[in-house]
Amino acid sequence: MTQRLPVLTVVTLGVRDMKQSVRFYEALGFVRKVRATGDEIAFFEAGGTVLALWSWDKLAEDAATAGAFTQDAFRGSTLAWNCETDAQVDEAFACGIAAGGKAMRQPEPTGYGGYRGYFADPDGHIWEVVRAPGFGFTGDGRLVLPD
Repeated sequence: MTQRLPVLTVVTLGVRDMKQSVRFYEALGFVRKVRATGDEIAFFEAGGTVLALWSWDKLAEDAATAGAFTQDAFRGSTLAWNCETDAQVDEAFACGIAAGGKAMRQPEPTGYGGYRGYFADPDGHIWEVVRAPGFGFTGDGRLVLPD
């Protein structure tokens, strides 16, 4: 058997209030798909990856980590929304706040020549909105890493 290279296909976030979280991600511009699942789980197109929202408790139970994390604790990961310009970073950050997110760090220049800010969604999942020097985009908006 030949092993395929790993591909990040789905990012699943645990949420406390599905309706609030669906509204938040729709306000950011994500398009919801697969509505046959009802209110228990929501799937959104996110470029080449799928963003899924699932009950916080059910996800923790499914991953056998019930009780291991709290909603307000830093979880050692962030999600990133890469932009081409500083103005796009500012716009995306403002969109996150207007949708009900919490500002974690206002957009500002970085020490590596980029520009970034952070906001958290209603369940505390942290998003970095960033312009990183050397990173490019394909015609359909996919991120291209420098060599």
